[in-house]
Amino acid sequence: MPELAKLGILFLSFTQFILGMLGNGFIGLVNVRSWFKSKRISWSDFIITALALSRIVLLWILFLDCASMAFLSKVLAELGALEVTDILWTFTNHLSIWLATCLGVLYCLKIASFSHPTFLWLKWRLSRVVVWMLLGALLFSCGSAISLIGEFQIYPLVRETAGTGNATEHLRRQMGEYQLAHVLGMLWYLPPLIVSLASYILLILSLGRHMQQMRQNRTSLSDVSTEAHKRAVRIILSFLFLFLFYCLAFSITSSSYFLPRTEMTTTIGEIITMLYPAGHSFILILGNNKLKRTFLDLLWCESCHPNPGSKGPFTP
Repeated sequence: MPELAKLGILFLSFTQFILGMLGNGFIGLVNVRSWFKSKRISWSDFIITALALSRIVLLWILFLDCASMAFLSKVLAELGALEVTDILWTFTNHLSIWLATCLGVLYCLKIASFSHPTFLWLKWRLSRVVVWMLLGALLFSCGSAISLIGEFQIYPLVRETAGTGNATEHLRRQMGEYQLAHVLGMLWYLPPLIVSLASYILLILSLGRHMQQMRQNRTSLSDVSTEAHKRAVRIILSFLFLFLFYCLAFSITSSSYFLPRTEMTTTIGEIITMLYPAGHSFILILGNNKLKRTFLDLLWCESCHPNPGSKGPFTP
């Protein structure tokens, strides 16, 4: 890869890394500070905080991997560090996705209104449902990381074939097994995608029913419940959009051994994947009243240049 291309890729990854660290770090700082101050934390704030922390780790992994792929790819391949990176990336990646899914389910159960017995049973046991979903998120994340062990046995042969361009019948069979393992590995993304889609559809249906009732009662369509519905729909929809975009980039990255210019393809794919953990944090900030208010207060204080003795948003 040309040196100029390496520097450009490093600049783009560093920019996204800084933006993601600022957004997720701000979420973690505000919620942890509020937790220690009030000695309590809501389930939504807890999940958002855990999501921000997991994305901070994910951004570090993606940035270091992107930089190493640009400058130290051969050395890391010989040391076997790529396998370790894949395990950390997979676990943190799936944990982050499942935490975002849990947040969507929480918004759905708290905001949506249905009279179905199953929905009411889940709504009345919200805390228990959240706990079990978080445990399930850890279980699925560990399972997705463990599933990579079978692929590690094929990695050296795939690299050898991709580097030389020659493939015997045995190597072709091994590459076919790697492709099959890769496709099966992508199935780990289906459960959170299906659950998020279900939450989004339920919120849309609940919003439509609520607005219809408001029209029948001839009341204002901008009440608190309507705004809560719209805010939750925007957050879940943005997650789904970025998640699908992320899955596409992740597929390109993990399939790079079968594409031309493997190193360039992998690095560009990882830059695209950084958009998800970096960009979604600012959507969460704008969709959360407490985070948005603190963020605007911080910007206002910075723009007004307060005196040394004045109190800012983070002053106890």
